[in-house]
Amino acid sequence: MTAVLTEASSSKLNLLGLTHEKMIQFLETLGEKSFRAAQIMKWIHLGGVDNFQDMSNISKSLRDKLTEVAEIGVPEVTYKEFSKDGTRKWVLKLDQDNSIETVFIPTDGRGTLCVSSQVGCVLDCSFCSTGKQGFRRNLTAAEIVAQVWVANKSFGARENRGDHAITNIVMMGMGEPLLNFDNVVDAMHIMKDDVGYGISKRRLTLSTSGIVPEIDRLGDVIDVSLAVSLHAPNDELRNQLVPVNKKYPLAQLLAACNRYLDRYESARRRITMEYVMIDGVNDKPEHAQQLAKLLKQVPSKINLIPFNPFPGSNYRRSSEERVLWFQNYLYKQGYTTTVRSTRGDDIDAACGQLVGKVDDLTKRNQRWREKLVLTQIQNDSNDQSLS
Repeated sequence: MTAVLTEASSSKLNLLGLTHEKMIQFLETLGEKSFRAAQIMKWIHLGGVDNFQDMSNISKSLRDKLTEVAEIGVPEVTYKEFSKDGTRKWVLKLDQDNSIETVFIPTDGRGTLCVSSQVGCVLDCSFCSTGKQGFRRNLTAAEIVAQVWVANKSFGARENRGDHAITNIVMMGMGEPLLNFDNVVDAMHIMKDDVGYGISKRRLTLSTSGIVPEIDRLGDVIDVSLAVSLHAPNDELRNQLVPVNKKYPLAQLLAACNRYLDRYESARRRITMEYVMIDGVNDKPEHAQQLAKLLKQVPSKINLIPFNPFPGSNYRRSSEERVLWFQNYLYKQGYTTTVRSTRGDDIDAACGQLVGKVDDLTKRNQRWREKLVLTQIQNDSNDQSLS
């Protein structure tokens, strides 16, 4: 039976979050050979094993020793639902009242898992329902990897998976990954490792809202694909949509993107610029023109994301015609531009909707909704005075 993460089991070391290097170090403290690390990691990550006694090529003495001092602790899955379009969503319960969400999205033979890095999010982007829940805490490396473990295990034996296995992982779930730097980097090392999940650096993507110093740190320790939650082509608008822009404006952010690319000598490497399409806010022709000009100095591909509504939001999704016009304009300017398919919105698993069972303990959502009500009252009052 899976060891559920609880305060009672916290005295044991959770091996789920150990990189290959850290696994070797741990085993050395037990007086074991370093090659055992790869064996154990294969059982955990490739085999989906959560009981040391099932590791048949490990000596019984080591299995007993591991059982005494360590665990393979996976959060309890309190909710799971599969969308009619093949999208899957899991809610994983952590300690106390904290929960996180993980989403698997199948598209044309590719299976992408969207992984969370924090409980809630501190950045409070105006178009994202997750941010309206406030921030609780960072996830441990084990809690991040556990999301992959649970999703990976749901597909059963490798030989029966066909084209529906996890081929890509994106750190685009709840939270800002670069504000949980060390744990996210450890987790991504496990995702990349051949004795972990074997995801290539081109298929492992970290998405950031633009924490400039941490982008530079990232390039020092791991080579993965980078995506930036851009969403606006100028500082004035981005300050409204992505408040962290006030601290790290576009000029600093794009310079950091170029520095990241410069670390890895490949003419084909590009930054993915994510751009949520919001009706009347950032989807006008002048915005497309500004965006094309802004990115001229940064090797980029652009991913247009139709806004996904959530209760209480006063934003609307751009029309299909406007999104296609935007895409066509950027394409003519020489940019590879894709439109992200809206998947899983029937189970609240679409981009910007990861919030589900998470309670609003920080009261950010409550304050936000009260502000919306006050704004509506003021607007109604103004309308009456004009009539």
